[in-house]
Amino acid sequence: MRRTATRQLALVALAGALVSTGAAAPPPEPAGAAPAKVPVAAGYGGAVASVDADASAAGIAVLRSGGNAVDAAVATAAALGVTEPYSAGIGGGGYFVYYDAKSRRVQTIDGRETAPATATETLFQENGVPIPFEQGQTSGRSVGVPGTPATWKTALDAWGTRSLGQMLKPAEKLARDGFTVDPTFRAQTELNQDRFKDFPDTAKLFLPGGALPVVGSTFKNPDLAATYAELGRKGTGALYRGPIGEDIVRAVRKPPVDPAATRVVRSGDLTTGDLRAYGTKRQAPTEVGYRGLDVYSMAPSSSGGTTVGEALNILERTDLSKLSETQYLHRFIEASRISFADRGRWVGDPAAENVPTRELLSQRFADSRGCLISPDRTLTSPLAPGDPRHPAACGGSGQAAPTTYEGENTTHLTVADRWGNVVSYTLTIESTGGSAITVPGRGFLLNNELTDFSFAPAAPGVPDPNLPGPGKRPRSSMSPTIVLDHGRPVLAVGSPGGATIITTVLQTLIGHLDRGLPLVDAIAAPRASQRNQTTTELEPGLWNSPLRGRLEALGQGFRQNPEIGAATGVQRLPDGRWLAAAETTRRGGGSAMVVHPSGKP
Repeated sequence: MRRTATRQLALVALAGALVSTGAAAPPPEPAGAAPAKVPVAAGYGGAVASVDADASAAGIAVLRSGGNAVDAAVATAAALGVTEPYSAGIGGGGYFVYYDAKSRRVQTIDGRETAPATATETLFQENGVPIPFEQGQTSGRSVGVPGTPATWKTALDAWGTRSLGQMLKPAEKLARDGFTVDPTFRAQTELNQDRFKDFPDTAKLFLPGGALPVVGSTFKNPDLAATYAELGRKGTGALYRGPIGEDIVRAVRKPPVDPAATRVVRSGDLTTGDLRAYGTKRQAPTEVGYRGLDVYSMAPSSSGGTTVGEALNILERTDLSKLSETQYLHRFIEASRISFADRGRWVGDPAAENVPTRELLSQRFADSRGCLISPDRTLTSPLAPGDPRHPAACGGSGQAAPTTYEGENTTHLTVADRWGNVVSYTLTIESTGGSAITVPGRGFLLNNELTDFSFAPAAPGVPDPNLPGPGKRPRSSMSPTIVLDHGRPVLAVGSPGGATIITTVLQTLIGHLDRGLPLVDAIAAPRASQRNQTTTELEPGLWNSPLRGRLEALGQGFRQNPEIGAATGVQRLPDGRWLAAAETTRRGGGSAMVVHPSGKP
């Protein structure tokens, strides 16, 4: 766990920013008073859950000073760009889901990265053959226009109460003064060591002196601090129409590779015009009813809302609370398999593809697909998709196609405030370490988000809505979710994990809502992930369980994954308190905090 005195620095920095605008700021806590990272907390005044204690503390400081959930979410995300730079940052993008307590409405921002205007379906092909994934990943070709800074501005302009400059101050100071390296940060650096060493700016920052960062040492990023300060002074135009963007384009078009490196690093075709043309999308969420509740999530270009929603619609026809553990997991796996088959055929960027979102989320379509599930046998993957426009009972439509690969990194945060506003926000640079390209002098890694496109159609002759295209957003699995009961928040949840995000969010929701697990236990429960593949991934807790043998007797096949996702959530308790929940062990454990843990202020 990261026990960090630098949490204090973030609080002091934010206090200074708030005082300068006349807002009341909380007194700084005594040096050394930072608590251990804990996975669950309950209290009043608001809550924050993220993977990192420094980031959660930045959000809590905003709530204590009178900021709302949107303000706190931006401050938390900016801090994660410092302490979780291999998962998120201003070189990436994401999806922001917001519940407004006054209007009782859920609204969303699509802040997904976009492909250059010159991109074609063969972006990742040479001589008609897809290049290896790892070569696409570590290249300028994989870099999409970052959407995270624009997402922050859009959210604050629409629903926030503080300026972007104010909300960047804690992260700016955290980057300048440093945070304490923990085992997770070192392990993620080691995972990327071979890539990082081939880029001098990346190696200088993350491999100081050519060595891995030492656990317990202080990691500083003065270039990122200066970049945040510039964004704070000049606004996001400094990136989309100014010098930060020019530096991004230069790094993409001529990747700064060590001349002695033997790695093949392809250039990209990103231009300053692509950056100027970028815009976030304010759009309606997906919505399904489940057990009398309303479940809202992210519509395409993310597949999260449609795929989680379809699976919930399938599962609602069965009382999961009364099933044995074997039958409960069997139903969950099969519903996931079916919804992923339909996702692969139908979901892409709706600006470029005809995505039947409403039909995918119809109960009629779910019923036509759910009748494929048998209690005593397993479906075979890849499973053919259905046609949501013309549902046929227990039928498929067209040829089956396997699910394409997605990297498994990203980060998620959830926030609630004293007024009842809630944010569920997932952001990413795609793979752990992104493209491995650090923008020279800027202190942040660029995304490899365009590798979320299919490099070629998943199966010959099968329509694929997720091929690259000009200005197109690659399909995502991010599933930031908010659940309401008669217009009031019940819980919010989300996770990193590439395509496993969908199954993690689905399993967390049904674990809590159907099986009655406390939210922190639903998050901690061992996970399974079936994504229309021949085998289902299992974490060790299920792999080593008698349940595996019982499921195999039904025809299920498995492979082991040591860790799936890293969820966080917030929940409104019946007595009016907020509960924040995070991982107990995954990624070294998460950080849950509330403003007033001891009672009403």
